[in-house]
Amino acid sequence: MFSVFEYVLMAVYVAVLLVVSRWIGQQAFSWMPPQATAEAQRVDDLFSFLVSIGAFILLGLVGVMVYAIAFHRAPPEDYTEGHPSRGDARLEILWTATPTLLVVWIAFQSFNIYQQLNILGLKQIVHLHTPLESAPAYAETVSDAPKPASETIDVFVKQWDWSFRYPNNVTSNQLHLPINRSTRLNLQAQDVIHGFYVPEFRLKQDIIPGRDIDIVLTPIRPGKYRLKDSQFSGTYFALMETDVYVESLDRYNQWLTQTANSEPTPVNQAVAENIQPPKTLFNSGWYTVTPAQPGIANRRKQNNDT
Repeated sequence: MFSVFEYVLMAVYVAVLLVVSRWIGQQAFSWMPPQATAEAQRVDDLFSFLVSIGAFILLGLVGVMVYAIAFHRAPPEDYTEGHPSRGDARLEILWTATPTLLVVWIAFQSFNIYQQLNILGLKQIVHLHTPLESAPAYAETVSDAPKPASETIDVFVKQWDWSFRYPNNVTSNQLHLPINRSTRLNLQAQDVIHGFYVPEFRLKQDIIPGRDIDIVLTPIRPGKYRLKDSQFSGTYFALMETDVYVESLDRYNQWLTQTANSEPTPVNQAVAENIQPPKTLFNSGWYTVTPAQPGIANRRKQNNDT
């Protein structure tokens, strides 16, 4: 049986663990890239909580082991077994119920955040039907209700480039987003499975051929970011990157106007990589997808374009 002093000591130790674990969880916010969307705040909150739980469990187990080694070591030549914990109903209930409740709570929170991220498509696991409106959506008013999207940008991905079609029919290889306004991205893969991933947005969505998948995001931090292909989609998938710009609405509209009037430019980094001579004498003979000719970016889509 434990003495009163030992119970007080355990209570103090648990309290210290809670404070330290909470502090470690708060530090986890700095481990991630800067939050560039309103949706990223919810993801980081869950990540911070999981880090706090993990730190509490790790420090708790290490503390118990250190305490047992320091104060409850068996005397030399003592090879008897310790007191068995089997058959203790209270202990069995504790270490069964606690992890179960924790996992159920984490699953509920994850599902709740998935709803708030407003990811549509794939037969819509979460059915969110929101009309298109032009009202701005400010980051500080994040709520559980899905936010209406101010406009839709079509995202086309193929081996080996990204292209974006804006509401004024301008097509570009760069993704520009107005700040503090919800934008719907209609993701379409033209060949194999690709992945839309911007670390600062905390959104990673697989893009499946033959299915239109929509995501709605609200950028809150101006700057230049990098869009990556998160899926291994073939030999040149590492080149599947492009720039993402979050800017004011005035600069966004100015860029749309300038791009519509600019000369089209060919873009496809995979072509340059493909025509380089082999860097080694070893030839695997593996089949690789030959990159398509450079696509035309920065142009206005004509009515007779296909």
